[in-house]
Amino acid sequence: MIPVLSSVWALLVGVVLIMLGNGMHFTLIGLRGGIEGFSAVELAVVTSGYFMGFLSGARLAPAMIRRVGHVRVFAALGSFMSAGLIAFPLLVEPWAWTAFRLLVGFCMSGIYVTAESWLNGSATNETRGKVLAAYMIAQTLGIIGAQGILTLGDAGTSVLFITASILVSVSFAPILLSVVPTPSAEVTRPMPLGRLFGNSPLGTVGIFLLGGVYATQSGMGAVFGTQIGMGSNDIALFVAMLFAGALLLQFPVGWLSDRMDRRWLIFAASALGAGSCALGWLAGDGYGGLLAAAFLAGGVTTPLYALFLAYTNDYLSAEDMPAASGGLVFTFGLGAILGPMATGWAMERAGPGAFWLVLCATFLAIALYALYRMTRRAPVPVGATESFVTVPPSATSVAVEAATTWASDQGDADAQEVRSP
Repeated sequence: MIPVLSSVWALLVGVVLIMLGNGMHFTLIGLRGGIEGFSAVELAVVTSGYFMGFLSGARLAPAMIRRVGHVRVFAALGSFMSAGLIAFPLLVEPWAWTAFRLLVGFCMSGIYVTAESWLNGSATNETRGKVLAAYMIAQTLGIIGAQGILTLGDAGTSVLFITASILVSVSFAPILLSVVPTPSAEVTRPMPLGRLFGNSPLGTVGIFLLGGVYATQSGMGAVFGTQIGMGSNDIALFVAMLFAGALLLQFPVGWLSDRMDRRWLIFAASALGAGSCALGWLAGDGYGGLLAAAFLAGGVTTPLYALFLAYTNDYLSAEDMPAASGGLVFTFGLGAILGPMATGWAMERAGPGAFWLVLCATFLAIALYALYRMTRRAPVPVGATESFVTVPPSATSVAVEAATTWASDQGDADAQEVRSP
């Protein structure tokens, strides 16, 4: 692993710094919005604005890179993102924050496309799986670390927004000053949703619903904490727990994924998510129960994302996998836009506890649909499935395509090894 990291350490350091700044701003929106008296619906719209921008940026960034190059796109989007982060405390209005979030989301997706292209270009077929795993860990550690930085300042001032802007600005130095060759940024056109659903109904519906779960957790978790009266430090730890569980659960889920019917694993992980959200609702304002619920609910979300990618690829040819990856990323983005809005509406009418109820219902819908699909299609034999690979839900099509290509190659290599005498 050390030789692998030595070739991409600068990129990973940059990713950690980017996620420190981006992770801070996600939680800050809920904290500062609560201080300013924004309603749950207003903050839900602000949250969804990020994912609207992210989805559009992911579609346009490759064309921008082909036109002017990685370095210029990376530097330009980084500058706009830093400006967007520092603008939040200057104009504290829901409509302005939604616009700023659109900008930040658009820039962040372009930054991801560029960074992921560099990471993919720095990896070989033998190292790509480890590089993607390191990328997921770097992202998660950055988000968790961001919550720790939030405890050092006051969300009612501009200090934390300025800090987030500085971290994002500094993050470009190790990437732009590295000696990694500039790669290409070719992304396959996404598969039409109708065709994607025809190939894998469970993968399509499941990843759409999971998009709502992920966006609600990352964007509305701080809003929930604010509305039940948590302090800033408690909210930071609560949000950190939503992401910490992924570091623990990703690898056992991946190990099981290659050894059993993935639909049963999807059902089990979703049922665990639903049960943990029910625990969060029952805990009320009991902090220990809320932390446990956040750890488990957030912990199954990232593994489920990679699980849906692997499951969908089981029913596709190698030639169709890149296009399907783009379709799944787009479908996930649609769910991420709608999920916070549904949660904000529910919280406005039923109180903060609706945060857990919406998450519980969504997880339960995934679990029940997985059970239903088991009655409609025979399982793929375990030996014929594609390899599971760790991919964070925030990844763009560049990383997802690289992961699916690696999984296909790995599956072919394993099959060849089995056939060899």
